[in-house]
Amino acid sequence: MTPSITPSYDTDGENAIRMTRQEFERIVDQALDELPGDIADKLDNLVVVVEDRHASGEDLLGLYEGISLADRGIDYAGALPDRITIYMESHIEMGLDRVSTIEEIRRTVLHEIGHHLGIDDARLSELGWV
Repeated sequence: MTPSITPSYDTDGENAIRMTRQEFERIVDQALDELPGDIADKLDNLVVVVEDRHASGEDLLGLYEGISLADRGIDYAGALPDRITIYMESHIEMGLDRVSTIEEIRRTVLHEIGHHLGIDDARLSELGWV
């Protein structure tokens, strides 16, 4: 991910945090780097990006767009990469402390990776990835 120059985000309240875009992206990258080898080896034709907020203004933490590995058939070829977007402002605005924010970012990355692998929300919940 390419770092960009953006302001730090503050939340109000007892557990206010400050986090730059570069720091947020580093946390996302670290979550990807910490994937177990057997999971990381399965990722295919995937890009992960950070954006401030979903274009609709909806408070999404993350979004997977693409054709999951489970749904790819023998004719899957030449497709644009699947895309996972992690939304920074939605995470910061949760008002969590720093440690909890980092945990939530990691959980969101894992959740969206699960969708790329073809795992539905019910199973992700069973696995604790929700």
